[in-house]
Amino acid sequence: MSSSLMVSSSAGASIGVAVPVSAADIVLTGDRPTGRLHLGHYAGSLQTRLALQGRCAQTVLVADLQALTDNAGRPAHVAAHVREVVSDYLAVGLDPAQTTIAVQSRLPALAELTVLYLNLVSVARLERNPTVGAEIEMRAFARDIPAGFLTYPVSQAADITGFRATIVPVGEDQLPMVELSNEIVRRVNRLAGDAALPESRAMLSPVPRLPGVDGRKASKSLGNAISLSATPDEVRRSVMAMYTDPGHARVSDPGRVEGNVVFAYLDAFDPAAGEVAELKRAYARGGLGDVTLKRRLIGVLEALLEPIRARRAALGATPGLIDDVIAAGTAAARSRTEAALATVREAFALDR
Repeated sequence: MSSSLMVSSSAGASIGVAVPVSAADIVLTGDRPTGRLHLGHYAGSLQTRLALQGRCAQTVLVADLQALTDNAGRPAHVAAHVREVVSDYLAVGLDPAQTTIAVQSRLPALAELTVLYLNLVSVARLERNPTVGAEIEMRAFARDIPAGFLTYPVSQAADITGFRATIVPVGEDQLPMVELSNEIVRRVNRLAGDAALPESRAMLSPVPRLPGVDGRKASKSLGNAISLSATPDEVRRSVMAMYTDPGHARVSDPGRVEGNVVFAYLDAFDPAAGEVAELKRAYARGGLGDVTLKRRLIGVLEALLEPIRARRAALGATPGLIDDVIAAGTAAARSRTEAALATVREAFALDR
């Protein structure tokens, strides 16, 4: 039976998911291992993964091949962060007994699916992807765009279809990727003459995009995000440096709530939504200082991060655990992706 999903996060706040979920659904999501995961990942997707865990089949993919699309000059950096990302997964509460954790590069079927799908997508279509366009501009690639970077949405489509995913938890900026994946599915199905692959539904969290401490998009590459393994001192320094309202020079001055990073984080992580609403009204009237708000946020984030830090530290007491989790999850994922590849190869008349 399908149901609307509403659970409580570890911070005590409700996570509302508008997409109906049933036991028959298949969930696929993942992260690029270019650094440790941060609060943007937690708000944007990790909370949703925790909410889905145990309700339906779920795979979380460490997308190391996609990480190389703009990190080919430092492959050791990507490789070193595969285990770091898996450690973050376990630290936030993902359970390998309920959620398959796999590494993309160890699933060759996904690479072959990518090559096949590239024949179904034009360069013009890839260049119209607003997320890719924004990333190209941010990295100042101009026309020196690595081909792998331009086409990584096709790799994401291979991931989604390789697991026959029906639900893809994503941040708002990833919606164009799900749209492209469904376009590819429809083209494959036309080739096959039947519904060989299912289309997927994007699932947004209530916090689809958490800003960085400077107000820009939170990003590992920009260094403006608070990692899930940040120390108390690092959390304090980051919060105290958060962008608020430049016009709020004195406590008595009315302040702007919109665009205020501290309020964005309180909205995302403070379980006392009513109190946060009152703080917004007080700030807008004048008489509430930035330091008071920031001290509250530090307390909220510490309540969230301390258990995650403790679980992460405990992982070190079991040598080889991370590698065992990766090996078991990847082995389970391999059979699923090979079955999907066989279906797509048949659509392309490759095995006749």
